[in-house]
Amino acid sequence: MRGIVSLFIVFSIFTLIGCQSAYYKTMEAFGRHKRDLLVDRVEDARDAQQDAKEQFQSALEKFSSVVNFSGGELKNKYTQLNAELEKSESKAKAVRENIGDVESVSNALFKEWEDELDQYTNKGLRRASELKLKETRQRYKQLIAAMKNAEFKIDPVLSAFRDQVLFLKHNLNAQAIASLQNELASVEADIASLIKEMETSILEADAFIKAMASQ
Repeated sequence: MRGIVSLFIVFSIFTLIGCQSAYYKTMEAFGRHKRDLLVDRVEDARDAQQDAKEQFQSALEKFSSVVNFSGGELKNKYTQLNAELEKSESKAKAVRENIGDVESVSNALFKEWEDELDQYTNKGLRRASELKLKETRQRYKQLIAAMKNAEFKIDPVLSAFRDQVLFLKHNLNAQAIASLQNELASVEADIASLIKEMETSILEADAFIKAMASQ
């Protein structure tokens, strides 16, 4: 059974690689090379992080309004907070997927670029291309590190937020609100840290896109 599973995994990997190769060839036929695709995907990842940043800010505002709530129907507040959690989870998923897309096309681009260095007959041009590859890789490392740092901050925020929503779901009373108030400072600090990392990542993405455009 284990052998069958391993074989299936290997087959899936080769199928995925084949699909990606076919995709890149199709895009190149339409004049969209891996370099262009990388820029596009960095833009998408940047936009996804901007959306997530705004959503987490919105979720924090909603959480603050709940813990400062006095009187009225708590069930409605829970419904609103749960909706914010679901939106935050969706935005977080988009961030992860877009970062994965950036990594996928960057790996393909750098491998192709490195392989093609051996095709040069002019040593001067080869050195220039190799230097440009090194510079681009370095900029990319800074970019992906910033994106990963921001991504790393997401799960703790979502976990804490999920805990608050779940607690409120089963404790729709003033005592529950008082308990959530004790957690507000921690949630605020976590989201502030996440937003700071996302802003750094967004700036790195803008710098990377600008550098690629100037090449």
